[in-house]
Amino acid sequence: MGELLQNYDVWGAIWTTIQLAVLSAIGATVIGTIVAIMRVSPVAVLRGLGTSYVNIFRNTPLTVLLVMSVLGLAFILGLSFSDDFARNAYWWAVAMLSLYHAAFICEALRSGINTVPAGQAEAARSIGLTFSQSLSQVLLPQAFRGAVAPLVSTYIALIKNTTVAAVIGVTDIAGLLQEITENEGAQLGIFFMVAMVFVVLTLPLGVFGTSLSRRLAVKR
Repeated sequence: MGELLQNYDVWGAIWTTIQLAVLSAIGATVIGTIVAIMRVSPVAVLRGLGTSYVNIFRNTPLTVLLVMSVLGLAFILGLSFSDDFARNAYWWAVAMLSLYHAAFICEALRSGINTVPAGQAEAARSIGLTFSQSLSQVLLPQAFRGAVAPLVSTYIALIKNTTVAAVIGVTDIAGLLQEITENEGAQLGIFFMVAMVFVVLTLPLGVFGTSLSRRLAVKR
């Protein structure tokens, strides 16, 4: 095991996994919030676009999206983030992880918006707030508060789904596991180490999310 740690950049692979998770979580949150706003918009066209986005990305396997990004968008259409293959694969992984999980973030936020009593939206309109003002000042703050548990579950799933990025050549911890298995054969120790990496990354987030959800729970 010690020899494997010396011969392979394990810490670099772990750091790449953390970077993928953090950047994708930020991207998914931003995109998911925008799509959630579209889903509850009074404009029918925006609602239709938001619904279509959720249905397409939530029902398309992440592996298909990642392979399509590199083989279809990058190689065939020439849409690349970088001339370097490894860097290009990395940023396509961030983009597709963000787009894919944004659909789940959207639905989590929409469920949070649905927990806000309709009377609060009506009260916001009655005092002259526009839709965007009532959304930003009344609905979304409470939606995030009510959607802590599903949001944390989505972030945990995102962290675990970073392993799929290995299929397009990203050298994260799953890519390193694949490389070591191909070169050295199956090693029980390295499998256990990779499993522990994800336990360390996800367990504190789950505990924190549960605690935060209970603390922010609205007493009705």
